Amino acid sequence: MKSVQKQWLEVVGAYQYVLTFLFLGPFFSLLIFFLLFTSFWWVSVLYLVWLYLDWDTPKQGGRRFEWIRNLAMWRHVRDYYPVKLVKTAELPPDRNYVLSVHPHGIMCVGAFCNFSTDVTGFSKKFPGIQTSMTGLGVLFHLPVYREYLMSYGLRPVSRQSLDFILSQPQRGQAVIIMVGGAQESLYAVPGKHCLILRNRKGFVRLALRHGASLVPVYSFGENDIFKFKAFATNSWQYLCQITFKRIMGFSPCIFWGQGLFSANSWGLLPFARPITTVVGRPIPVPQRLDPTEEEVDHYHMLFMEALEQLFEDHKESCGVPASTHLTFI
Repeated sequence: MKSVQKQWLEVVGAYQYVLTFLFLGPFFSLLIFFLLFTSFWWVSVLYLVWLYLDWDTPKQGGRRFEWIRNLAMWRHVRDYYPVKLVKTAELPPDRNYVLSVHPHGIMCVGAFCNFSTDVTGFSKKFPGIQTSMTGLGVLFHLPVYREYLMSYGLRPVSRQSLDFILSQPQRGQAVIIMVGGAQESLYAVPGKHCLILRNRKGFVRLALRHGASLVPVYSFGENDIFKFKAFATNSWQYLCQITFKRIMGFSPCIFWGQGLFSANSWGLLPFARPITTVVGRPIPVPQRLDPTEEEVDHYHMLFMEALEQLFEDHKESCGVPASTHLTFI
C-alpha cells in the first residue's frame, strides 16, 4: 500500500504535467509581453535578444540536461498511472532508428515518460541509444517553454531538425515521432484505437534517406486517461477543429479528467489508468537519398503490418479485449 504522502506526490506530479503541457507556453509568452510595460522591461528585452541569437538551436541539437530528465518528480508521474516500458527486441547501437509512436492521445504521456525521461529505464533496456522526441515546431517559438522542451531532449519535427539528428557521426540516434500528430488526438476516445497513418509517409522517407531502421511503438492505455468528446467527421464542430489545426498546427479538443480532491468531480487530473508502451522489432531500411514512391509505399506497408502485429500480440496482456483491432485512417 502506498502512503498518503506518496499518493499525493503522484497526484501533484501528474497534475503538474497537465498544467505544464497546457499553460506553460502561453503563460510565459504573456509574461514576457507584460513585462515590456513595467520597470522590468529590460528582462523581456534581454530574453528576446537571447531568443533571436538562439533561434536555430532547437534545430541543431538543442540543449539536453540529464539531471532534468531524471528528476524524482517523474518517478512519481510514472507510478501514478503507472507507466511501463516493454522491450520486445534489441536495438543495436550501431545504427540509427525512427520510432513511430501511436496513439498520440491528448498529451503523449506514455511517449514523454518513456523517451523524454529515463524513469522507465530506457537507457538500461536499450544501452547506447539516445532518444530525441519531436514536437510541433511552433512550440519552440514560445519563450521559456522552448528551453523547457529542449532540456528534455525534444526537437522540432521538421526536416532540418530530423536530418541533423540522423546525420550525426555517432550512431545509436533514435528520433521519436508522433506520426498521427494533432489530428490523431481527435480520435483519443477511451477504448478506441484509431490511428492516422494510412497517408502519413514522411517518416518512411526520412528513414530511407538515412538508412535508419523503422520501429513500431504502441502505448496501450494512452487514450484512457481522459474522457473525450468526439464529433462526427461530417459535423461542423469537427470541421472547426480541422480548420483550426490547419491554421495553428494543433487541434482544440474537449476532454476532462477527475477533480484534484474528488474522484467524483470533473477536473484536469488524469485518471490513473495503466499506460504500457511496447517497443517493437526494428524494420531494416536501405539508404536511398532519393527514394521512389514504390519504395516508400513498400516500407510504409511493412511498417503498418508490423504495428498491427505488435498490437495483436500485446493487446490482451495490456487489458484490451481480444475482439478489438486497430483502425487505420
